[in-house]
Amino acid sequence: MTTPAPAATTAAPAQQIDTIYESTLRQFELAADALEMDEHWRTVLRTPFREMSVQIALRKDNGELEVYQGYRVQHNGSRGPMKGGIRYHPHVDLNEVRALAALMAWKTALVDLPFGGAKGGVNCDPATLSISELQRLTRKYVSRIGLILGPYRDIPAPDMNTTPQIMAWVLDEYSGRNGYTPAVVTGKPVSMGGSLGREAATGRGVMIITHRILQTLGISNESPRVVIQGFGNVGANTARLLTAHGSKVIGISDISGAYHNGNGLNINDALEYAKNNKDLTGWSGGDKITNEDLLTLDCDVLIPAALGGVITKDNAGDVKTKVVVEAANAPVSFDGDAILGSRGIPVVPDILANSGGVIVSYFEWVQNLQQFRWDEADVNNKLEKLITSAYDQLVTLAQGRNVPYRMAAFMIALKRVQEAEIMRGT
Repeated sequence: MTTPAPAATTAAPAQQIDTIYESTLRQFELAADALEMDEHWRTVLRTPFREMSVQIALRKDNGELEVYQGYRVQHNGSRGPMKGGIRYHPHVDLNEVRALAALMAWKTALVDLPFGGAKGGVNCDPATLSISELQRLTRKYVSRIGLILGPYRDIPAPDMNTTPQIMAWVLDEYSGRNGYTPAVVTGKPVSMGGSLGREAATGRGVMIITHRILQTLGISNESPRVVIQGFGNVGANTARLLTAHGSKVIGISDISGAYHNGNGLNINDALEYAKNNKDLTGWSGGDKITNEDLLTLDCDVLIPAALGGVITKDNAGDVKTKVVVEAANAPVSFDGDAILGSRGIPVVPDILANSGGVIVSYFEWVQNLQQFRWDEADVNNKLEKLITSAYDQLVTLAQGRNVPYRMAAFMIALKRVQEAEIMRGT
């Protein structure tokens, strides 16, 4: 059995650092310190290459005019074209998009993809928009940022509250101006050039990493108890795949609340119910508890797969798990991370754990450029090979340098991006 890396080496700071933006900057600085990076290179690597903020005026079906703010941040493209999702959420702002663009740059470098990092978003609530309104919003957003998109420039993908259908509209809007360009966006429907295996890719990657970390930590329970916060695409697929491979999912949650059964939930029943009812409202398959209580259930693995910043200094002390695997983007704040570390609870960072999506997005991009489709088994095998290789490198560095997994991940990523910048003549 390998010796696990320590969970953390830094104590919780006196001042709370809870926003995704602040947490990302602080993690960057810690990794740069470990690499003994000088201030000039820190400035190069932490400064976004380009930021775009656009106004989206939408005429709604009832004739009212609503104005939304849209963003696209391109953090770094030294390793290849920018890559990153588009999210629709009322709380989207420039700092959040900046942080997520940086995380995507480190994610693609960590798993050694030929991409840089970007992110986009619109501060809207898609649940309040009709299908026609959502399509008009998407097309107008793409028309505003289209000049900085392209298959060799910046390639969007789905993110929070965006879907394959929305990516199909992105493709159509861009292609209407530039000619048919399937490689300009990933996460599309298979019928529009999407890759087989893409829909479940992020969840599959989380499942693979969960199995690997349990092996590394020597947790030999044949049916590890798993709690998953979030039952959207990532959370639901993670639950389905973990259950199929022997794990016991004892807690799940979505917008309707959280559900618990210490003997294991019937995940297939929950999936079917959510499919027929849009969410789990009214589901009777488990004891109803609060989302806050879900995060503190006694379990082997806690997988936050919903919003960022859900484990903070306020609740990290109450978490009762052997390991946290981050399926969402930045679900553990800087302060929360430090507290978990002080309690000996390791965290597998998001830039590795949820990288399955961007890995298969890379496969989709390659297939679109070649105009050739791979079968699903081939996609899944290639995904496992890439994400497992990245995991092994991360654990080797973490154990060798006696640093937390997140620190090791950032160190690998920053070093690779810096090397690319040097080779390009920066």
